Amino acid sequence: MILQKTALLLTIIGGINWGLVGAFDWNVLNILSFAPILISIVEIIIALAACYVLYAYFIETANPAQK
Repeated sequence: MILQKTALLLTIIGGINWGLVGAFDWNVLNILSFAPILISIVEIIIALAACYVLYAYFIETANPAQK
């Protein structure tokens, strides 16, 4: 349960960040510009969280009775 909530939160944060990039050309992750590798790691974690949310969604819709 905590994994699902954390993954959903990271996905929402990633979506908001992409919205800010598209609307204002402002990347929130630039606050980590002192460590470019850290930006890459955070982006990878957010992408993995989005994949997990997508996976969990399809598993739940395929088996709605299982919880």
